[in-house]
This record gives sequence, C-alpha cells and structure tokens, in this order.
Amino acid sequence: MQPKTICMLLKKLFCLSLGVILLAPLSKSNAQSEKKVSSNNVIDGHPRWIMQGNIYEVNVRQYTPEGTFKAFAKNLPRLKKMGVQTLWFMPINPIGVLDRKGTLGSYYAISNYKAINPEFGTMADWNELVKKCHEMGFKVIIDWVANHTAADHYWMTNHPDFYVRDSVTHKAISPFDWTDTRKLNYSNPQLCDTMTATLEYWLNESHLDGFRCDVADEVPQAFWTKCIAKLRKGRNIFMLAESEKPWIHDAGFDATYSWSIFSKFSDIAKGTKNALLIDTALKAAEAKFQKNALHMYFTSNHDENSWNKADYGTTPGITHAPFAVFTQTINHNVPLIYSGQEGPHLDSISFFYKDTIRFGKFARANFYSKLLALRKNNSALASNAEFIKLKSSNDNNIYSYLRTSGTQKVLVVLNLNNNTTTATIAGAINGKATELFTNKIEELADGQKFVLKPWGYKVFVY
Repeated sequence: MQPKTICMLLKKLFCLSLGVILLAPLSKSNAQSEKKVSSNNVIDGHPRWIMQGNIYEVNVRQYTPEGTFKAFAKNLPRLKKMGVQTLWFMPINPIGVLDRKGTLGSYYAISNYKAINPEFGTMADWNELVKKCHEMGFKVIIDWVANHTAADHYWMTNHPDFYVRDSVTHKAISPFDWTDTRKLNYSNPQLCDTMTATLEYWLNESHLDGFRCDVADEVPQAFWTKCIAKLRKGRNIFMLAESEKPWIHDAGFDATYSWSIFSKFSDIAKGTKNALLIDTALKAAEAKFQKNALHMYFTSNHDENSWNKADYGTTPGITHAPFAVFTQTINHNVPLIYSGQEGPHLDSISFFYKDTIRFGKFARANFYSKLLALRKNNSALASNAEFIKLKSSNDNNIYSYLRTSGTQKVLVVLNLNNNTTTATIAGAINGKATELFTNKIEELADGQKFVLKPWGYKVFVY
C-alpha cells in the first residue's frame, strides 16, 4: 500500500473517532431531553393532548360513495373546522372471505394484520392520508382486533397453535356468535410476542397516535400490561379499550367505554326514568374505577348505531342535544362523535353491506363546533378538571353541574324532560357569564331561577 494511501486512511479513522467522541454526549443529551418532553406531555398517566381532546369515529366504507381513503380525505378541512381532534378509523385491514357475513363482510374479521383492505386503497394511500391528517393537526388512532381473526387468516395454516380449539373437535372456535372469526390463544407466548410486534409495526409504519382495541377485556390482562408498556417506550400514545371493566385501566389503557351512562339516556328520553338516574350511574362508576380513569362518552358509535338505533332511536329528535352536551362537558370524559352525527344521518349504517352515509346540510355541525372549541380552549372542561354537582329545586328533571379549573368555570344546566321546566339552582357562582349557544351575556347569582324549554340546555362560561 502506498504511503499516500496509508495517510488518507489514518485521516479518515481519526475523523470517525472524533465524530464518535463528539456525538456520544449529544446522544445522551437528546435522550434526556426526550425523556423530559415525554414527562411534560403526560397528565395523570395520560397523553396531555387527549385531556381536552375529542374523538371522531370514521367509518371509511360508508363515509363516501367511493368508500376509500382518498375520498374520505376530502372531508378533512370540514372536520378540522368543526373542531375534531382525534380520528379513530374503524379497522383498515383486509377482511376474510371464509364464512363471511353479508356481501362485504365484517370489518372485525381480519385476514392480515399487516395489510390494507383493498376496498379502501393501498398502503401508500393510507400513509398519505395519515401524513395529511398530522399536517393538519389531527391525531390518528386505528381500530385493533386482538381477540380474534378471520376464519381464513394465514395464521390458521402457518400457526395453528395461535388459536383456541374445541377440546372434542379440535377445531378453532368462534367467539360469541361471530361465526366469521376464530378466537386467538393468549396462553401461547409466541402469539403474544407476534401480536405486540404487529402493533409496533403500525406505530412505526404509519406513526399512529394510538389504538382503539376491540373487545379488549376478552384478551388477558397480562398480555395488555406487557404489550402496552412496550408500545409506550418513547411514545406518547393513547389507548382506548372497548370495555367497562376496571382492570383494563390497571393494564395501562387510558380510557374505557361509558355504556353504563349511555344506557340511561334512552330510558330518560323515553320518560320511563328521570335525571336522578344519571347521578346513580356516575356514583357507581366513581366507586368502581380508579380516580384517574378516563371514559369515552357518546350518544352513538358504530355498534350502537347499527344494532340499537343510536342516536336517532335512543335519543330521537330534540332529546339528543342535552345528552350530547353532557358527553362533551362531564368530567373524566373523552367525548365521541360518530360518522354522520353532524348531518345528522338519522338511520342505521349497515355493517356487512355498502350503505353510504347521507350527510345532508350538516345541521348539527355548528352545535358540535361550539362544544368542541369550548373543551379545547377552556381548562374547566379538561378531563381532570373539578366537577361539582349542583342542587336544584327540581332534581328529578334538571341536571346541573359546575366544572372549574383555576379561574376558569363552566356551568351546565340540562332539562331532561319533555316539559318546559323552571328551577332554582344552588351553588352556582355569581357574576357575568356568556351562554355558549346564544353568545348572550347574563348576570347570574346563587339561587338563580332558570326556565328551560323541553329538553333545553344552557352552558355558561365565566
């Protein structure tokens, strides 16, 4: 080797060594900085961004006539204007063919966890949509089905031991009456590792902000505890569980469903129960869950709409609004709006067939917009802000409460019956307040008399 060549090699080695020396402390500093930022972005164990955030559930198949990611993307400016923060996309994976229900099958019968449903587009289309969402300031979570797969998922052939099998026939079993699916076996460590790696794949591939996990309590707590801890390493993600079991929060989930509250809405709307039922349900939840647990409140979602006529049947007509106000302003909440509710689309949306949503004139968009903006901008409506139930002279029909955070206060008064109702409210703060929906400034005092129309509502911002 020539002396000149040797000199050049030595020079390169010296530069590389110097680079390692210089970069080592920088890397450590960056790690410390990342840890500090991560800590600042968490409140009560939850991502800071969800504490005054909201969720909008996207049914891609039914959202547009095309039913594609590209077609849905055209709605992003409208949803941004309405105040939507987090977009929850129903399952985006391919659907099984074997034992399929209906012509298009169930979103929740997944045949490949690492692929995109061709009905919606390509992986490139999906990643482009997520990128666009993030550029516009949205958060993005996807539906994850960990309990079962389609009957023809390739694991059935490649990993038959991934499935729970009948002790007599040795065939993979279907959970509940979901005959198009087969239940996974979480006593198999390899399945646990594979499922966790698949969730990580989507965090890395699409830079998601979290997951909504289908029938989460059908999957063992031990799996979720280990899995969520791994997913959270270096990531500030939000985990929503389709469950109402307290142990789900112990496993690391941020939020569970509020079915126990939602189920009362229909009874009150029908007039068979009164507003006192809300208090009973809230007190039961408070005793049941850990103090910092979050709950997703809703007047509809894909299941309740498709199978139980929500919200057009459960809280029909003018009865819907006060319950929607409640879901947006109660404590420990993460409020949900389902595809089409802003229309409103007053019909069920089919599960297994093409059934395009009719949005109409977006008659509820301004109503939701005011509520979403108030939650975003007023810390009194943060999930962990103080909640004070107020006593009225007509608690059977009037449900009122105060939310406070420092100097910020929001007073909510709901008339949960079909008659014009007059009531005085004790414990409300004194002073000038602006009513959210009329933008009218009013002078309020303790013992204030309120007159509310049937199913009326008022939200005062101090």
